[in-house]
Amino acid sequence: MTTAVDDDLWSAVGDPTRRRMLDLLLADGVGTATSLSEQLPVTRQAIAKHLGVLDRVGLVRGTPAGRERRFQVDEAQLARAVAQLAAVGAEWDARMRRIKRIAEAVQRKQNEQ
Repeated sequence: MTTAVDDDLWSAVGDPTRRRMLDLLLADGVGTATSLSEQLPVTRQAIAKHLGVLDRVGLVRGTPAGRERRFQVDEAQLARAVAQLAAVGAEWDARMRRIKRIAEAVQRKQNEQ
C-alpha cells in the first residue's frame, strides 16, 4: 500500500464506542466524560479511558473545566483520517479492478478452449 496510514489513529477509530463518542462530540460541539456517559451505555470511567485514546491520537483536544475536561473534536486531525480512508478506499478499488480484469482474462481463455 502506498498510502501512509496511521495505525494508531485507525486503531482508535476502530472501536464503535469511540466512533459514537466522536459523533456525539461533532453534534454537540463539546462534551465531558460525564455528559458522554449519560448518552452511551458505558461508565464514566470507560468514557474517560476512551477519551484518553482519542486524545493521544489527536482526534480530540481536552481543556480543563473545573473538575472535568471539556473535549472537542480536532477537525484537522479528523480531516486527515477521512483523507486516509478515502486514499485507502481508492487503492482497494484499483486492486479490485485489477482482480476483475485478471478474472475476465482467465474466463476468456477458458471459453476459447
